[in-house]
Amino acid sequence: MQILTVDIGTGTQDIFLYDSRLDIENGYKLVLPSPTMMVYRRIKEATRARTPIVLTGHQMGGGPSAWAAEAHARAGIPIYATEDAARTLNDELNKVESVGIKLISDDEATGLSSTVHRLELKDFDFDFIADVFARFGVSLRDLDAAAVAVFDHGAAPPGVSDRQFRFDYLDRRIREKDSLTAFAYLSEDVPHFLTRLQSVANSAPGLDCPLVIMDTAPAAVLGATFDPVVSRRPRKLIANVGNFHTLAFRLGKNGKERCMGIEGVFEHHTGEIDLPKLESLLRTLSDGTLKHEDVFNDMGHGALIYSDDPFELRTGEFDVIVTGPRRSMFTNSPSTNSQFTSLLRPYFAVPFGDMMIAGCFGLLAATADVLPNLGETIRASMQGQGSRGTAPWDV
Repeated sequence: MQILTVDIGTGTQDIFLYDSRLDIENGYKLVLPSPTMMVYRRIKEATRARTPIVLTGHQMGGGPSAWAAEAHARAGIPIYATEDAARTLNDELNKVESVGIKLISDDEATGLSSTVHRLELKDFDFDFIADVFARFGVSLRDLDAAAVAVFDHGAAPPGVSDRQFRFDYLDRRIREKDSLTAFAYLSEDVPHFLTRLQSVANSAPGLDCPLVIMDTAPAAVLGATFDPVVSRRPRKLIANVGNFHTLAFRLGKNGKERCMGIEGVFEHHTGEIDLPKLESLLRTLSDGTLKHEDVFNDMGHGALIYSDDPFELRTGEFDVIVTGPRRSMFTNSPSTNSQFTSLLRPYFAVPFGDMMIAGCFGLLAATADVLPNLGETIRASMQGQGSRGTAPWDV
């Protein structure tokens, strides 16, 4: 059995190819620039050359790519975008036009002069990934499934806060299914308002296997639970410190599945917090006093508490489990440029020996839940009951 997992962030896209014939640690891995970073660099090159560009394809992760597109327009260089591609910058298309980007139809994009540089946007480029593996003699022709994680605010109705809309969605899913895998879907079951997840599904029409799509932060937190030290704790506080969003879950004993029940959660923008603020949020999440407005009124998404039973810190060798690309916020090394020292005792999760692939391991665990016919084999591998002793050259 082979399953391709791809965790797409702002800085990198982290790729793990699961093969049930191998120990997890022997699976093939890639850590590559994220799609938004790749588009960012290509737009910057076009800006330097003062070349007109047209954005086609699908809605994808913004951030760097959106900043580059806006800078291109401000430089007075023509830039066009189809509606789906333009939603990468903003769901409200009038705001895209207001920065100087001209919206055109797909037919109009096709008819543009050959001097206009074309950029097709997509988060999940299966053909590209398959080509990279093929160059190393590894075929992705017979996958049993693929799983992709991206962050999705969701398309809020007019007049509704994007932050509140996303957090209402998180609350609804947790109440429906008390599990981190609540945020994973088969591609055909993705809710219509999760437009970025929908775009992932639409961008892989030639994929000849089931596709599971999941939110990035729950995938990373779920993956972190497979660290052998973390897995021994019956209750845990796990923070995923991402480039744009920081999301922390308090996991408890009431879960009905492999991934534990959710006792509480908060989500904030990483750029709005420093270490003291983050640790304050984690302390109040642990004791159950954190309120939604404490986070929302501070330009974050919000907070939810589902259990009256406080999670006590200082009961073991560490207080909080940490993962994510900005986890260095918890260190006070010179490279972090931080004047603060952590008061909480962090533990940096290393599931199967690799922090960078934590989200991929979470995707793999979620796939076992979403595709029950694959679940037994996946769980056996992740619990160390798989092909012990099988070497790559025997596969």
